[in-house]
Formats: sequence, C-alpha cells, structure tokens
Amino acid sequence: MRVPLSWLREYVDVAAEATPEDVLAALVSVGFEEEDVHRFELSGPIVVGQVIEFTPEPQSNGKTIRWCQVDVGPSTGSGTGERDIRGIVCGAGNFFEGDKVVVTLPGSVLPGPFPIAARRTYGHVSDGMIASAKELGLGSEHSGILRLVELGIDAPVGTDAIALLGLDDIAVEINVTPDRGYALSLRGVAREYSHATGAAFRDPGAGHDAAVARTPEGFPIAVDDGAPIRGRQGASQFVARIVRDVDPSRPTPPWMITRLSLAGIRSLGVLIDITNYVMLELGQPIHGYDLDRLQGGITVRRAAQGEKLETLDGQVRTLHAEDLLITDESGPIGLAGVMGGGPTEMSDATRNVLIEAATFDQVSIARTARRHKLPSEASRRFERGVDPLVAHVAAERVASLMVELAGGTLDTELGGSLPSTYRRDPITLPAGFVPGLIGVAYTDDEIVRALRLIGGTVEEREGGWAVTAPSWRPDLTDKWTLAEEVARIEGYDRIPSVLPTPPSGRGLTSAQQGRRRVANALASAGFVETPSFPFTTEEQNALHGSPSGDSLPSVKLANPLDGLAPFLRRSLVPALLQVAHRNVSRGIVDLALFETGTVFLPKPGVQYGTPSVPPLAVRPDAATLAALDASIPPQRRHVAVLLTGHTVAKQPGQPAVVADLADAVDAVRVLTAAAGLDIELVQAQRAALHPGRTARVLASGHDIGYVGELLPAVSAAADLPGRVLVAELDLDAMLELAQSRVVAASLSGFPAATQDVSLTVPIDVAAGDVRAALLEGGTPLIEGARLVDDYRGQGLAEGTKSLTFALRFRADDRTLTAAEATEAKLAGVAVAADRFGAAIRD
Repeated sequence: MRVPLSWLREYVDVAAEATPEDVLAALVSVGFEEEDVHRFELSGPIVVGQVIEFTPEPQSNGKTIRWCQVDVGPSTGSGTGERDIRGIVCGAGNFFEGDKVVVTLPGSVLPGPFPIAARRTYGHVSDGMIASAKELGLGSEHSGILRLVELGIDAPVGTDAIALLGLDDIAVEINVTPDRGYALSLRGVAREYSHATGAAFRDPGAGHDAAVARTPEGFPIAVDDGAPIRGRQGASQFVARIVRDVDPSRPTPPWMITRLSLAGIRSLGVLIDITNYVMLELGQPIHGYDLDRLQGGITVRRAAQGEKLETLDGQVRTLHAEDLLITDESGPIGLAGVMGGGPTEMSDATRNVLIEAATFDQVSIARTARRHKLPSEASRRFERGVDPLVAHVAAERVASLMVELAGGTLDTELGGSLPSTYRRDPITLPAGFVPGLIGVAYTDDEIVRALRLIGGTVEEREGGWAVTAPSWRPDLTDKWTLAEEVARIEGYDRIPSVLPTPPSGRGLTSAQQGRRRVANALASAGFVETPSFPFTTEEQNALHGSPSGDSLPSVKLANPLDGLAPFLRRSLVPALLQVAHRNVSRGIVDLALFETGTVFLPKPGVQYGTPSVPPLAVRPDAATLAALDASIPPQRRHVAVLLTGHTVAKQPGQPAVVADLADAVDAVRVLTAAAGLDIELVQAQRAALHPGRTARVLASGHDIGYVGELLPAVSAAADLPGRVLVAELDLDAMLELAQSRVVAASLSGFPAATQDVSLTVPIDVAAGDVRAALLEGGTPLIEGARLVDDYRGQGLAEGTKSLTFALRFRADDRTLTAAEATEAKLAGVAVAADRFGAAIRD
C-alpha cells in the first residue's frame, strides 16, 4: 500500500517536520513492514509561464513547429521590473497566445531522467521546454502541452509549478498482511498512525450509521444467490447512487492525479479516477456503470455453467457456476468484486452514471479472482474483508466528487440491498488472559485502552470483559486475536525475549535420529549431500526404479514444473546422475555424492488421486482422512550414493586412486553401521548395472537395497566419463530393522589374537558365504573375519579360487593362547569344508 503524505495529513496530524522515514518507523511499530519511499523523479526550475506569441514554421519533414516567446517571470536580479522572456521551440499545436503553461527551464530534470538544457534545434536555440502532462508524470496524455486553464488554475507567472501541481508530494509504501485488509486504505493507515503516535485521527468514514439507516428505494437492486458458498450470501449489501449529466471530458485535477500516481494507479479520466480515489481513501471498491447502457434493474446472482462475459480487459471469459455476477436484463455485466464488463463501462460518451458500492463475500471473490487469473485492486480488498458499514459513505463520496469535478447532478433516486441489521457478537475476554498469553504484566486499564483505541466496544463483565470488535476488523474473532492487538498497540518492545523451556522427553524421534546418524556418517566419510527435486522421466524410472528395467507404475503429475519430467521418482539415482553431470561439465570430476529423500512406489492396479477436495473450513472426519491417506501412493525414504573419478588425487609419492566397487561397498558399510545394522552382500543383477559388479544388500535376511557399477552405456548416456559406482538403500527399512535389534556388547580388556587362513573353494562360491561359515564355526571366540585376497591363477586347480581371510579372536575373561585361536579357526574351516568343499591352501 502506497500512502501519499499530503493525503495522510488530511486524516491524521503528521508533524510538518516528519520525514518519510519517521512515518515508516511509526507504522512499523504497529506491525507493518517497511517497503519503499516514492517520489516524482523531477527537479526544478519548473515554473508557470505565459505564451506571449508564437510563429508557426513549417519544416522540410512535413512537421510544423512553433517558435514561441514565453514569459517565465521577473528577470532575476534586474531590479527594474523587466520580464524574463525565453525563446522556446514547441512541436505541439494545442495552445494559444496568452495561455499559461508549465515551462521546464535549463537545469531542471524530468522523469526518465531527462535533463533539460538550452539546445539548438530547427534553426533556433530553445531555452527550455513547454511540458505535457505525461512529461511531468501527471498521466499518459501526450498529444499536447498542459494548459493550466483546462485545470482551472490561474497562478501568477513565475510560480513554482512543482508545488502548484503537487509534484513535491512523497509516498511511503508498506506491506499489508492478508489479515489486515482495512489498512489497504488511507482511512486505515491514518488510524494506525494515530495508534502509533497518539496524533489526532479524523475518520473520513464517519457518519456511516446515519447513512445505513436510510431506506433504500428507487433503482431496483436484487440479490438472488441460489448457491451460496458455505451458506453465506454472495452480496450482503449493494448501494446505488445516480449522477446525471456528467462531463467525462473534464480534466482530473492535478492534486488527484498526483495522489493516484504516487499510490501506483494511473489516471484514466475523471470518472474512473474518482472511483479509484475513493477506493484508496475509504478501502471500499467502487464501480461505475454507464446508466444509459443498463437494461432494467441489477441482479446479483451466480453464473450459469458456460455463461460468457467480456470483461474490461477485452477478454471473453467462460464463467463457472460459483462465479458471482452483476447482471441486468441483458445478462452478465460484471464479475462481482473483481472486474466490470465491457458493455456497461464508463466512456467518453457517458452522461449518466450509476455508482455501485457493495459488500461481497470474501470466499466468493477470492475464488473467482484465482479461477480466472484476474487479480484486481477491488478483489484484493474484498477477499481480505471490507468494512460493511462504509458502503453508503463511499457511494455518497463518489457522487459528491462527480458533481464537483465532472459537473454532474445528484439524483435523489437510491437503490440498495441491505441486511436487516448489522451486528457482531461480543467476545469474552477473561481477566488475566492477555498477560498470561503475552508474558507482559499489562494492567486492566492498558488492556481496555488498547481495545477501545482500535475501535472496539468494551464492557465490564464478571471476571473480565465483553469486547465487540469494530466493523472494519473481521480478523478479530476470539480472545487470542484480541490479545495480539493489545500486544501490538502497547508495543512489541515490551515483550521479553525469553527462550521457552522444552518439556522433558521431547526432541528428535528415533527415526529422525537414525536419519541424522546416516547423513552425518556419509558426510564424515567425505560424501557431499545434494538434495534435488523428486521429478524425473518415465524412462529413468524404468531403468533405475526396477531391477529388470521394466516399466512399473509411476505417479504422473497433472501440472508438472517441467513438462519433460512429469513423473515422481522411483529412485534417487537419476537425480545424482544429473548433479554429477552438472559438476563434470564445470570441471569437477572427482565426486562422492549422496542424497536422502523420498521415492514414490505406487502399487500396480491401484488408482491414486483425490476424487474430491474436502471443504477447507471443516475438519475432515476419520473416514475422509482415511480416504485421503488411501489416495496417496506409498512413499519410502531412501539413501543413495554415487562415486566417480578419483578417491585419492595424484600427489608427490602417491599415484591417483580411481574409485572402484570396493569404495561403494565401503560407503554402504559406513551408512548401515551408522544405522546399527550388520549386512551381507549377495551377487545380483539390475538393468542399469554391470552384471558382474552388482550385489544385493541384505540385513537380517531382508533385501534393503543394492550396490554396483553402472553399465558403460548408462554412464555415457549421462555424459559421465569413466566408471560410475552407485548404491541405493531403503532407509526406512534399515531403521525399522535396527529398532528391532537390541545391541548390548561388553568391551573386553584382553588383547586379540590374529591369524590368517587361505581356503581353496570352487570358483562359483561367494566369498561372503565362506566368511559366514568361518564366523559360524569360530563362535564364540572369533570376533571378525575380513577378506584380504581373492586369487585365481597358476598353482590352483582349474575351476577353483583361493580366498584369504584375516581372522581376529578374543575372549572376555582371559588372554587367548595360540592353540585356542587355532582351534577356533579350524572349527570355522570345518564348517566351510562341509558346506563348500573348502580346503586349506598349502
């Protein structure tokens, strides 16, 4: 909301020495946000001049210029009464000798910026410029220069035109939150400035009670809302006033144009300017109709499905059954509270005007504006709530301005549709509630004073007060909102800065703690987290979201951010590939990335999507909530890693080490250990991974994910050179399994005994299975077994391989002897021999 200071001073006492920054500081203290300060970007000398004479001079380009002699006031410093006559070239032809005009003298600057200097043109030295309204920032009219006689101004020659036309005014801009729609008006902002400073406030909407009491008669108005939204009629009142014999060609006075311009609204002619001016003044949107184009009376009703209306922006709109319309006997003539219709708009030919000042339902207006993507100054105010008692005052104000500025005659004929009585139920405010909620020891007098200051009616009741909120504050609905108002008026600086004490037992859930441990472990291992959007293509979902590469069900968005990626992801790997490609293209080729995020795994044959949206004002019942849950596909949280390039960079004495499958397996072990799981790897196949370098990850017999190397073709398709290792695990499943395990191990103070063993086994036996056999047979003394060598070649029988394991043994109550460690080792070898035919290699 932009607030011209000269306008603000009409309704509240603003000190003459107050700067725009002072005004903003006062408004910030009562809860508004400071945005900007706006000025007319011009500077003098700009004065009133009088055309003494001019000579038309046709030019070779077909244009005729006027060489003018213009009196701009007494000569500076002459002391003889001589006049300062300037020779000025002007291309306009709409002025006459003797006309008073606005002259921008050399040294002045017009908006643009456009500095003015004496310059040679068309064979003359033009010593200044005669300005048009557009050049001064007073509107869009540029067909001719600004003649002061047309504005009803007869100022002495040499008068400062900047002050004369109000171009020295300044506007402050504040951000108005949606719950405080009353502040989208000078009336509301002036009241708030009064609250902040204690300055006297003069309400331009005063007297509305008497206006409401007038009996509507004359012009027929009807409200016929057969389908109210949430049981509320679309229009609670519709005030009409008629002004006849207006002259739309009359100029809008400069003071009104400057205020509208500073408020961010351009001048569109005196009739429309008046309606916009009163809207900004009182916060009541106003619409004017060409009375002679209306056919019969006005009816406010809902649209018939498929009805059409041409709005003022020239678009023909297909209407929805919820749209609230203004209609006459010809059909729709406007979208109520949003935008008028073209057939009845005011124009240069308008002679008789019907003024509308109505109160429309907030929800109806908000839905219509969004449905048609048609935000307007009117809808912005209606959807936030307009004072229901100010419509009569606003209609009268517009009518009086049209009589004064457009030469009209006020008709005695009235029209209106009103509720029987306007009333608001009082709110019970218990004593002690406000101090207890805000944490400030407000006295009863302070609470009552603050609530009366904002316009509320306060009556004492046993144990507290009954507070009736003012008509312009629909946001005050309960004791909590009243408490907020007391805090705002009394000053936020009184509220102490005290950190709340959290109740015991609160904090992160076990699942949140587990996810954090996994992420921290990967980050500590050198991986970088790269969050991404959960959108991908159907092809990527098929390749990475299923083991076989077949197309599984995916959720397709109705309104995706990117039309090329309209599906919700089944895997995190495609996003990691995109991040890797982006980094490689910028020269960062050694990458270790990870992401934790949600994947979407719809079940085959299940139709997802909400069949109907429940109403927003009512809490859904259990059945509705269950239906909403059933309409959402299963969403699992996964963790994925990607490695490419080098794990160790080349350096003196150290060759570069290329990332390989072992590094990806190590990453899997790091994150599963952080989750609290022991895992085993089983060779497997996946569509996107190398068949000999892929494994399933098992924990307690459950398949929780995979690890492997991308096929070269898949890496090349992602524009990634070299080997790319990936792993993806179901993080939710990992944490669920970890919660079911109780790990309580004592730490032995005795040293470990270590031995190695090399076993020959058939080449198709997995090393993990042999390790499991060694651990099983060596229990309880064996503490760990780690594969250190896999040899296949000379010295071994065909079809066999040699696996070497480093074994570690420990007892809780003694130091093991070499014989005890050997016995445990041989027990494990015996199990491996029994299962796989393993033999100790000579």
